[in-house]
Formats: sequence, C-alpha cells, structure tokens
Amino acid sequence: MSAARTLMHEHETQPIDPRALRRVCGLFVTGVTVITTAADGHAEGTTVNSFTSVSLDPPLVLFCLHRQSRLRKVLVESGGFTVNFLAGRQEKLARAFAGRQPDGFQDVPCHDGQTGLPVLSEALAFLTCRTVDIHDGGDHDIIVGEVVELGVPEQGGDPLIFYAGALGTLDGEAQAPRQAS
Repeated sequence: MSAARTLMHEHETQPIDPRALRRVCGLFVTGVTVITTAADGHAEGTTVNSFTSVSLDPPLVLFCLHRQSRLRKVLVESGGFTVNFLAGRQEKLARAFAGRQPDGFQDVPCHDGQTGLPVLSEALAFLTCRTVDIHDGGDHDIIVGEVVELGVPEQGGDPLIFYAGALGTLDGEAQAPRQAS
C-alpha cells in the first residue's frame, strides 16, 4: 500500500488534529496582506495570509476571515474592503495589525481610495473590492469581493511572505535549476 493511500485511510478513520493541519499548511508559502475597511468613520484592519485571486472576468478575489475577527462587523457594515499586499520591510506593520488589540492605523501612512475605503500608502499593491458574497467556511467566513480599484503605489521591492509559522522575505536570488547528469 502506498504512503498516499495509508494517509487517506488514516484520515477516514481519525479526525484531523488542528495543530497538525496548521503545521502542514504552514509549509505552503503565502503572501501577507492587511485587509482594511471602514464604516461610520471607524477604520479597521487585520493581517491575513489566506488571500487568492478567483476570476479575471469578472474580477473576483477572496480571503478567509475568522468569525470572531474584530474586522467582521465593520466589513459587513461597509460592504467592501481593500487588500493591501505588504512589502518585505513591512513585517512590523503586519504584526501591528495581527494582534487582538492592534495599534490600528496609528502612525501608518494611509489614504482613502476612490471608494472611500482606507489604503495603506506604502503597500506593494492594493485591490479595493465590493463584497459580493460571504460563504460559510467552518470557523471562518470566505469573503468574495469584486475588484473595483487597484494600484501599485510602491514600485519594486520584495513581498512579505509567511512560511512555516514565520514572516520573512524572498532571498532575491533566483536559484538556477540543477542539470540532470
């Protein structure tokens, strides 16, 4: 019996340990974003690495948000959000927005986009979206948005990445493929 079949068989008979799942999924490299939104004069943001593009036509993206997130209420009220792609040098900013009691927008350069939603001015890039659907995803909601504005305020630079439970940057050097002998 192959290892893949053995793992499948085990998964059928035993529940998956959430810590093991987190550890295994942590081996998938992701970018780091801060999702921002605002409603009734209150801006809010949170660090998220569960972002992906869904469709080019129509232009759809999604991210996953814990149901207990402080961002959820403001996001629902606003009807939209901005995905800010963080640069490698913005690790401190990612951590500031990741906490349960974040410093928020204090001392963070930002501006309102065309929709009035906050954009982090020094992000590598941003996508502002109108929320089109919210799906049940267990202890998270899957938030789908249609892109209505985009920009690349910070030209060049490496992205901030998340791998094996740690924030970091790309090395910047391409690895040459090995030649078969």
